[in-house]
Amino acid sequence: MNPHLPRLIELQAIDLRIAEIKHQRRLIPDRLAAARAPLHSATEALKQAGASVEALTKERRTCERDLDAQESHIEKMKARTGEIKTNKEYQAHLFEIEMANKKKGEVEEKILGLMETIEQLQREMAAAQARVREAEAAFEREQRLLDESDAALSKELAVLDEQQRGAAAAVPRDLLERYEKLKVQRKDHALASVRDGTCQGCRLQLPPQLVAEVKRSDELQVCGYCHRILYWEGELPAEAPAAAGSPHDYDDEAGESL
Repeated sequence: MNPHLPRLIELQAIDLRIAEIKHQRRLIPDRLAAARAPLHSATEALKQAGASVEALTKERRTCERDLDAQESHIEKMKARTGEIKTNKEYQAHLFEIEMANKKKGEVEEKILGLMETIEQLQREMAAAQARVREAEAAFEREQRLLDESDAALSKELAVLDEQQRGAAAAVPRDLLERYEKLKVQRKDHALASVRDGTCQGCRLQLPPQLVAEVKRSDELQVCGYCHRILYWEGELPAEAPAAAGSPHDYDDEAGESL
């Protein structure tokens, strides 16, 4: 096995974890916004219910003033009944009182309807307030968990950054440059394992001769399809002394040596 391969495997594992941590941290604002959404919805519902209660309460007070005015008007009309001289005027006066009483009844009915609606809305407000409290508690819990997660990820990232620098320093510069280029081209996966004769990077079958070279060769082998550096499944990162090997070319329909 090439002495630099364990370091590359280790470096890729570190880089992949770093990329995953950065991805998770980028998601935190969206997760926080999603956690805040139920609280925002519950708060808006409470505001709307409160605004409706306030508007209907004002309308009820207006109706109550109208009712007072109507009752006062009826009392005044009744007081003038004794002043009426003719039967015709008397009948007209009674009709006027009747209409005033009818209007009074309509106002009273409207007030009762408003009171019932206000009571219903007040019950809804109480339920909305309970939902707001629940949503606030849930949001605070989620915010606390996200803050803790972000802090833990940040701490892990600092450790990994140090490990990444150490692992990268153990790789020859030209090979590290090759690795970095492949990492950019292949979405952070510069290396791929070989399993059952298949490159696990591109999932294509490799020539048997190349698979054999990956197993036993001291040279780094490359997939001829996706150009990732290949390693045999089961090889693990291990301490290995730096070795200066002289590269040579290996040509195959699906592989080459570095």
